Amino acid sequence: MEDPHTTVLPSTIFTLEDLAQRADYSLLNNLNADPEATENGLDFHPRQVFSGHYVPVRPTPIADPVYVAHSKLLFGELKMDDSLALTEAFKQFFSGNLNDGPSPLQPVGWATGYALSIFGNEYVQQCPFQTGNGYGDGRAISVLEVVIAGKRWEMQLKGAGRTPYCRGGDGRAVLRSSVREFLAQEHMHALGVPTSRSLCLYASASERVDRPWYVDGSKSLDPETMVSNPVAITTRVASSFLRVGQLELFARRARSNAHPHAQAELEMIILHAIEREYKDEIVGALPLREKVLQFACAFRERLTSLVTNWIRVGYCQGNFNSDNCAVGGFTLDYGPFGFIERFEPFYQPWTGGGRHFSFLNQPQAAEKNFESFCAALRPALDSDTDALSALETICAEFSAVMEEKLQHMWATKLGLVSYDAELVVQLLQLMINTSVDYTVLFRELSSLPGDIDAIYKSFYREPAEGLREEWQQWFRSWRSRLQSGKAVDEISRNMKQVNPKYTWREWLIVPAYQHAEHEDYSRIRQLQEVLTQPYEEQSDAIAERYYTLRPEAYFGRGGITHYSCSS
Repeated sequence: MEDPHTTVLPSTIFTLEDLAQRADYSLLNNLNADPEATENGLDFHPRQVFSGHYVPVRPTPIADPVYVAHSKLLFGELKMDDSLALTEAFKQFFSGNLNDGPSPLQPVGWATGYALSIFGNEYVQQCPFQTGNGYGDGRAISVLEVVIAGKRWEMQLKGAGRTPYCRGGDGRAVLRSSVREFLAQEHMHALGVPTSRSLCLYASASERVDRPWYVDGSKSLDPETMVSNPVAITTRVASSFLRVGQLELFARRARSNAHPHAQAELEMIILHAIEREYKDEIVGALPLREKVLQFACAFRERLTSLVTNWIRVGYCQGNFNSDNCAVGGFTLDYGPFGFIERFEPFYQPWTGGGRHFSFLNQPQAAEKNFESFCAALRPALDSDTDALSALETICAEFSAVMEEKLQHMWATKLGLVSYDAELVVQLLQLMINTSVDYTVLFRELSSLPGDIDAIYKSFYREPAEGLREEWQQWFRSWRSRLQSGKAVDEISRNMKQVNPKYTWREWLIVPAYQHAEHEDYSRIRQLQEVLTQPYEEQSDAIAERYYTLRPEAYFGRGGITHYSCSS
């Protein structure tokens, strides 16, 4: 195979053969396969995986794949021509059929195992064997790594069939959840939030699976019926899909001496994570001790920035376990996520998530994941007491770093030179008491209004007279604290760069995937256009449809306000 790092290749990728020339499987080449795995990847039944970093698995293609959408933005970044998404070879490969891929594409993908910590507490109950050796990628199979313009990308099929980690499931993703993930990743990227990306989405014209879901108009917490759904595969793309839970798995094995190579495999996965995610920040020639400490500092920086951005744009992960926390410090696994509309500090879209993963508790959840991350690094430092002490300090300083970034974020959202705790707390309390839309309020404030009348568009109900006066007092205080020395237009422009106009509104997403189930993909493509330009004013027609409050009828609705599964 020609080295994709040095070979001069065509500047634009028109065919799957062109893409294949960029293949470079670093994970397969540098880490250990499960020694009990099959070479041909026909490994579809739940079993315990005791060692190795990955299991070779052959995806199960969806039947009769049809094109739904692709990300023109990501295709552009990857030097792919848009026509590529419509070619038969590309469609077959990214709907799970690797059999006819050109060399050097591999006919087998890979799935990885990981451990689980929920809010810092280690669990094995979710593993069907109650050991932790059966928990991992149950329906996500990576199929390719490429290097394009000096940057590495891993491509992973979501809904590509069973793996040894499927825990008895069918390994499929339904069109509903695939549409949500496809749209959400590119929306988050456009918002300026680090995230995995969406490459393409294909649905099956004939294959369906049953999933529990809500009846129309339901206000039940749990789905009441089984619904037949088209299956789909969405390809998500990232620098890697390494998770905190993966480091935890190998650390647990090292601590218990689970097998003779446990310590070596932990060190291998740590070094691989550094190479994949932090090679520009951590010098390769450093001893392991120094690399581990720099790794912890760099991840802390990214994770605190990530969660700050989540709160800035109104995003709630819903299920922020350690297995959903990317080591690269970006948003990963769009399952029971949601975007806050009417402001509630403890907004939680997932009925099984609990308050600990709610909107304004996400900094605490991130800290717990960081503690799990640091715990996973400790066995690699062995008995080096100085290094262990330094790691403990890095871990203990997380909350201070997080708080500093949150304060800066609130200041920028309000156009302030510096954080004003009293002003922010007063605003949040007014937002709760008045029932306001989070996104619309901050966007309206970005025009620097002088009184309450100018932000009425963000109110879900008419405020009482006493509340009106509290708002007026807050406006007077806020206006007096705005950035001195800057023109009003400049302050407004800066605020509009951090306060989006358009956000994810679930009640507008639902019709898109419902129409898609009848092979009408037009609403998905319109949402792509709107959600990938969240800071732009866009047209009056778009504003009328998408810059608006949730109708009262949609509050409390299953599948809109909340959901118990994403499937």
